[in-house]
Amino acid sequence: MPEPVQARRYRFGVFEADASTGELRRKGMRIRLNSQPFQVLLLLLDRPGGLLTREEISRELWPEGTFVDEDHGVHSAINRIREALGDTAAAPRFVETLARRGYRFIAPVEMLDSNSGGLVRTAGPVLMGDAAPEPAAEAAMSARPEPLLLPEALSNRFLASADQLPRLSWPATQTFFVLFHVMYLGFYVGALANLGEIQDLLSPLRYATVVFFVVIITAALLIPVRAFVLTGALLHAPGIREKFLRLWPFLVPFDELWALSPFLLLHHINFGVALACTALLAGSPFAQRSLVLMGAGGAPREVSAPMR
Repeated sequence: MPEPVQARRYRFGVFEADASTGELRRKGMRIRLNSQPFQVLLLLLDRPGGLLTREEISRELWPEGTFVDEDHGVHSAINRIREALGDTAAAPRFVETLARRGYRFIAPVEMLDSNSGGLVRTAGPVLMGDAAPEPAAEAAMSARPEPLLLPEALSNRFLASADQLPRLSWPATQTFFVLFHVMYLGFYVGALANLGEIQDLLSPLRYATVVFFVVIITAALLIPVRAFVLTGALLHAPGIREKFLRLWPFLVPFDELWALSPFLLLHHINFGVALACTALLAGSPFAQRSLVLMGAGGAPREVSAPMR
């Protein structure tokens, strides 16, 4: 049987989890993590390297007689943990998925006494007879950066992590995120609906035909992509936030290209207005990423009450 965790603190890498206060911290800075994902994190931390089944998680989160979509709830809790830790299912540093069985915590864990702060024990994953990690290896794991979606130098310099962003209410982040995608769908549909006007506008350009076909092809390709993200966010589809963050680096160049779309309206607006709108749209992909890290696309709250 695992030891009680109520009076424990856990240290792993640059993170600490305090079971008594229900807080997760990274280098002393508190990271927002709801109560149900935090409960699951404690279960994982109390048995590093050991299998935690979906059934065990369900029993811990929902008492008998509670009617919920357990698979969705467990998957959502694990995703929230990974987002808080900067982890990914494809290249896990902390939480590994064992197909059709459950999950396990794969990083070394130190258990500390909540009152004295002293070390109670150190535990690590035991995988296929591997030896316990040496201090130097553990330090190297603690110093590893969070997974990056762009080249490391660019990401560290320009992109904010979840704990560096302000806290906004879920309705606000969700609304802004949805509006961004509705806006882009409007751009694509509007362009395809006015191809004759756009062709006339582009005709003085040297490579007018190339630009014209770029507009058509990118609009046609991006409509289903935006529709997928938009419906996933509106319906709180499992894993939609992680899917969007994986998709985001590929969307950035297209979003920057379509930031020039106000110039397709030069028959209706002047050059200065088009330039100002383009300047605003250039920051759109980064705003979308920040909104997702602040909670957009996920469910407004964890399911914890019986369905009536």
